[in-house]
Amino acid sequence: MIVARDLRLAYRQPGNTVTVLEGFDLTVPKGERCVLIGPSGCGKSSLLLLLAGLLKLSGGVRHASGGSEAGGRLHVGGQPLEGPRPQTSLILQDFGLFPWKTVEENIALGLRLKGVGEREAAERVRPVVERLGLAGTERRHPRQLSGGQRQRVAVGRALATEPDLLLMDEPFSSLDALTRESLQDLILEIARRDPLTIVLVTHSIEEAAFLGQRILILDGPPLRIIGQVDNSGAGASDYRRQKGFHAACDEIRRLMVKASERGSLR
Repeated sequence: MIVARDLRLAYRQPGNTVTVLEGFDLTVPKGERCVLIGPSGCGKSSLLLLLAGLLKLSGGVRHASGGSEAGGRLHVGGQPLEGPRPQTSLILQDFGLFPWKTVEENIALGLRLKGVGEREAAERVRPVVERLGLAGTERRHPRQLSGGQRQRVAVGRALATEPDLLLMDEPFSSLDALTRESLQDLILEIARRDPLTIVLVTHSIEEAAFLGQRILILDGPPLRIIGQVDNSGAGASDYRRQKGFHAACDEIRRLMVKASERGSLR
């Protein structure tokens, strides 16, 4: 699903340049749940923006205070990535909901931007609402929802467009423990039923171990892979109570502590 070679990304401001990616490689097979875990500011979110096509690999993105320049080779779904692709969905930490739109309108947003008519969009949103346990909230606005419900709306908007690649940037970090686990279970249920490739950024060792079939331990900037944990047991409904889950947590923690002790994590 994802083949990235020699990715380079630098943010430029007057008198200062921060190199976020330099010679970074990544391969994610179709159907895999790949988790990226590392310290804040190492470049994980910038990598997701590249994978989503929101930062282009040529020409850079210019802002009033500076800009960014990116390069390298990136293929998603077997094609060179030249911008946002319709089959990729991105879920952000802050939900990304429009406060003036209802639950139904927020979930339908991606469909409407693709030119789907209002009636057809409503029909396609209805089963998503049911599936996510949001029935009865369709006419509410985000301020009338709990944090868990708002995150379910964000997940619903991502799923309504029927993606084959789901990118998630710390989507559950602001939620309480039980709500967080409920939504982790939901993501696994969705991944089992739909042909989805998932790339998740998180700071939580337990979340990485529960969701990730492959966990990459990262450091930076510039972003680099300093360890990998293969976690084939991830996805079982009772995995949190299995020895494999605790072994994966221990291995992730061991790699991060080892890197920290040698001065790799900053």
